[in-house]
Amino acid sequence: MFETLSQTIGQLQVQDISEERKAVLRPLIDFVQQKVDDNQEINLNFICTHNSRRSHLAQVWAQTASAYYHIPNLHCYSGGTEETALFPKVVETLSGQGFSIAKLTEKDNPVYAVKYDENALPIIGFSKKYDNPFNPVSAFAAVMTCSQADAGCPFIAGAEKRIPVTYEDPKIADSTPEQTKVYTERSLQIAAEMFYVFSSINK
Repeated sequence: MFETLSQTIGQLQVQDISEERKAVLRPLIDFVQQKVDDNQEINLNFICTHNSRRSHLAQVWAQTASAYYHIPNLHCYSGGTEETALFPKVVETLSGQGFSIAKLTEKDNPVYAVKYDENALPIIGFSKKYDNPFNPVSAFAAVMTCSQADAGCPFIAGAEKRIPVTYEDPKIADSTPEQTKVYTERSLQIAAEMFYVFSSINK
């Protein structure tokens, strides 16, 4: 892991996760644990409405946490109920927390390569619908990171399991003096919960 990222991870407040949130995270832990027990590949598709903020934060932190705890054969994806673009403040936030991020294209919906370690495969970040060909078409868990997508998507084709793990949208702080603080806090909240999930897996 990059040094700044290791420092960020070292400051995560995993021990402060409430019993209520632990109950929310339990189905995700159980899904991953069952796949590990059965020696199967683990595919997680994090889904929110626009695939611009929370789903990307969850995708990046889950992939990072799984690598940190040496969970094998785990692949994280993200998608939305519609395609927009990865919000630049998310890129700025993750960069500040220690990720190395390269912008690969300059389109309206740019593609980013996100790395947690110089020798790791990059996590590819761009906005897409959850059923985009880039994502798995079957044998995956659909992890719903916003209540709007969870309510608006009653059926996710190909999903083996649907798991709501919702977060408040940091978009509420856009164009306010609190924006940086809110995005930082939401990223760290998601990071702490993903690290709790993967620290709970018995290999």
